[in-house]
Amino acid sequence: MRRGSTFARQVLLVRVGRRDADTHGVTDVAPLAEPRHPESWRSRLDRYERSEIDAVAPVSPALGPSAAVDDEPGMAIPLLPGERTPARRVKFALVNGCTLASIMLGMLAIFLAMQGDVRTAALCLIACVTFDGLDGALARKFGVASPFGAQMDSLADMCSFGLAAPVVVYASLAGSVPPAAAAVACALVAACAAIRLARFNVSPKDGRFFCGVPTTMAAAVLALAVVIGLPVPGAVQIAGVGLLAFAMVSSFPYAKLARLIKLPPWLWLVPVVGALVDIRLTFGLIVVGYLVSGPLLWLRQRAAA
Repeated sequence: MRRGSTFARQVLLVRVGRRDADTHGVTDVAPLAEPRHPESWRSRLDRYERSEIDAVAPVSPALGPSAAVDDEPGMAIPLLPGERTPARRVKFALVNGCTLASIMLGMLAIFLAMQGDVRTAALCLIACVTFDGLDGALARKFGVASPFGAQMDSLADMCSFGLAAPVVVYASLAGSVPPAAAAVACALVAACAAIRLARFNVSPKDGRFFCGVPTTMAAAVLALAVVIGLPVPGAVQIAGVGLLAFAMVSSFPYAKLARLIKLPPWLWLVPVVGALVDIRLTFGLIVVGYLVSGPLLWLRQRAAA
């Protein structure tokens, strides 16, 4: 580096010396001869050195003149970790296709609700719930689970369950409750869903319980309530929507579906028989029982501790 700098200085001296020689009418000047005006010579030499250096290696002003600039492009993080075989890529695309299907169905539910077809919009939300459970199950089965897929799933949940579900509920409440009350309750669902999903992404996972009601289950309850058409007053519906929103951001433990499936088979006959007798009453009792189970489990854990 020192030899290169000395050589560059000599070249600049020759160039400047020749220009001064031409200016003063001298045709033959020694390459390293001292100029007639030392001060102007030095200032011009410094100017030429800076221009030559900046042209070869521009330096960012924020880093200073002595800092090195790293122009190497950043490395892209692969979306699919592990072996990138064609078979795994197809499985990865299939899993994320289910996630995208949930987003598209959520958008369709919003459009249908805007047109007044509320029941069909609620059925689209139920289909979103199905695809939301399918993409995670397929990702674990195929061995293509990835951080990208987890983020995609969270964004799809916000679109389908945090936005589409409140829009469908608001459309279903139109005419039976004050619009301002319906808007506040539905906006509360959207806000609590965002908080719930963000907290879930950064919190340690528990294989037994959810911390608060998951957004998927809350959206399923809201969609089924619209499809069934619960015969309750508008004020009770608003209160139920608000209660479900706060349950999503609560710290109460709620059992996961895997634990509920392990219950004795005879317990599953009770809701089946109840649905055949009165599906609306049975649905309401199941929802209330599940919401109450969280505080009861919390009290039980506190007593055990």
